[in-house]
Amino acid sequence: MSKLTLARAKEILPKHVTEDHLFTHAAAVSAAMGAMADYFGQDAEEKDHWEAIGWLHDVDYEKYPDEHCHHVREFLAPEGVEEEDIRAIISHGCGLTGVSEEPQSDLEKSLFTVDELTGIVHAYALMRPERLAGMEVKSLKKKFKDKRFAAGCNRDVIKRGFDMLGLEAGVVMEACIKGMQEHAEELGLAR
Repeated sequence: MSKLTLARAKEILPKHVTEDHLFTHAAAVSAAMGAMADYFGQDAEEKDHWEAIGWLHDVDYEKYPDEHCHHVREFLAPEGVEEEDIRAIISHGCGLTGVSEEPQSDLEKSLFTVDELTGIVHAYALMRPERLAGMEVKSLKKKFKDKRFAAGCNRDVIKRGFDMLGLEAGVVMEACIKGMQEHAEELGLAR
């Protein structure tokens, strides 16, 4: 088995997912994971790996929304995805979906945090005429504090993620915005 790449992740996901919004979310989380890899000083190969994990993180969600993260292994092991990567993907459901694997590494903690955070960034971008362009952390923090805005995004999970990472909210928000800005066209969020 070789290290999971983003190209490989993009081959695997369509075998299990058909809904457009899940592909958009996969792209957003992948972009944010790339930015987090940059923050943690990962090289290009490792950044691609982090992006691949982000791309596949909801591989079982469409078929098993009520058992999310419990079917990741059965989908990814036959594809030759390494156990460490399967565990990383499963761990983003810790405390949410009944899985016991807790995020341990910077990669896993980042995935846990940006999964929900990208939803808030995406929703905010949709409100703005300039979409992702020029989005600032200060403005995003205001939206984050408004619990009625993007109410489906679990802020407690995001805050728990900030704590796990040992990072100030603004640092992770900035990385998330930056990563998504770099993929604005793909996300349908370019001006």
